[in-house]
Amino acid sequence: MKVVFCATYEGIDAKVVQVESTLTKGLPSFSIVGMASASITEAKERVKSALLSNEFSFPPKRITINLAPSDVKKEGSQFDLSIALMIALDYLESDFSQWFVFGELGLDGNVKENLQLYPLLLSLANQKLIKKAIVPHAALLKLSKIPNVEFYGVHDLNEAIELLKNHENATPSIEQSDIAYPFYEINGEKYYYTKEYDDDFLDVKGQEVAKRAALISAAGFHNILFEGSPGCGKSMIAKRVRYILPPMNINEILDIAKLDALQAKEPLFKPHRNLRHPHHTSTLASVFGGGSHRAMIGEVGLANGGILFFDELPHFSKNILEALREPMQDNKIRISRVNSKVEYPSDFLFIGAMNPCPCGNLLNEKLECRCSDLEIQRYKNKLSDPFLDRIDLTVVMQSANADDTPSFSSKEFHKKVVEVHIFSKNRGQNSFNAKLSDNEIEKFCLLSEEAKATLDMAISRFTLSFRAIKKMQKVSRTIADLESCEIIQKAHILEALSYRRR
Repeated sequence: MKVVFCATYEGIDAKVVQVESTLTKGLPSFSIVGMASASITEAKERVKSALLSNEFSFPPKRITINLAPSDVKKEGSQFDLSIALMIALDYLESDFSQWFVFGELGLDGNVKENLQLYPLLLSLANQKLIKKAIVPHAALLKLSKIPNVEFYGVHDLNEAIELLKNHENATPSIEQSDIAYPFYEINGEKYYYTKEYDDDFLDVKGQEVAKRAALISAAGFHNILFEGSPGCGKSMIAKRVRYILPPMNINEILDIAKLDALQAKEPLFKPHRNLRHPHHTSTLASVFGGGSHRAMIGEVGLANGGILFFDELPHFSKNILEALREPMQDNKIRISRVNSKVEYPSDFLFIGAMNPCPCGNLLNEKLECRCSDLEIQRYKNKLSDPFLDRIDLTVVMQSANADDTPSFSSKEFHKKVVEVHIFSKNRGQNSFNAKLSDNEIEKFCLLSEEAKATLDMAISRFTLSFRAIKKMQKVSRTIADLESCEIIQKAHILEALSYRRR
């Protein structure tokens, strides 16, 4: 019995699959067992044609291909090459059990890549399950970004057969390539960034308080809510936060590329964090993921490592807003279905934007609000206190004025965020300030005596919840980092209090 390895999806992660083959005496037949999907069952015809087109006689035996474990559903055309190799090399006594083989076969024996290949291999590498793999030659360039894996590219079936025949002397087809963007190094780890600002904060005139809050939010990855009249710049600021977020290490860039590949997009390996912007009519399944047979990833999972932006926040359904509380708190989302139970990382920065009332004119100094008190109260009641308690910063924006002028550019803001990132890393901190655990808060959020007294007074006066107290400390930590202060001072606590929800 011969064995090589391939992989299939289980949720958004890869599951290793053993491809086993036996050729026995009996009436000629070709069967694939092990919960194979239609795309794998169809591989029989592609494999037959590829072998016959390359001068291999199809053996007149009972051919059985087993995909183990048999209780996991296998999908994808990446199994073609491994199945063909198991048949073509049945006569060899060599052990191929260290090899992973991926590739879709054409009828002429050419090896093609498919869209599932990159996220599968990246997931296997992240789980440290793979060391060397035979892959389509066309996929080598993008796969070379994946660390600690040797890739051997093949153009066709004949090349793959020759490679495995001499696998002990084979050399990788390409060296691991680095990310082609500027970086700085802290404690041996590289952090990449880009100076491209497609949307610039210079376009936002006035709104100094909102821009300051956006800077704090980006530097510490704090959830933020903008409230203001239509057209005052809520969405403008939210969409510009993406370009000033902290730099990314190689694992974060590869994870973003994996999410791109899952959406059938070509990975760019660019240190830009994702911005997901679902419409308020989106369904629960599209936001959180789901599916009756296979749990697909939703907007919350696709926003991992980046921004999840909800515009017109109160217009989202109550079910979506309440279900959002778990990923905002735990940074993961669990989906349970009859056929699958999966868990996705959802470590995102949440940005919400809303009008002050249904008509939007409540805060406008020149336009009259048409809403009754009951309508305003009903509108605001769509956001529950437990949901709002997970928002770190709340900003009430002013109406636009003719004499408003630009102030800071995205380049200047990004420079400050990078300085905060370096400052916190040199402190020995691995997480963003907003993601600090209780033990890390005690270690890194050190307060001066005046700051402690001010916080104690705020707790007593405003009846802050335990979660609100922790968030106050974390926001104060970011404000202190913006001034390169190791100890949180009274002024930092007071500024953090000014962003508290009223």
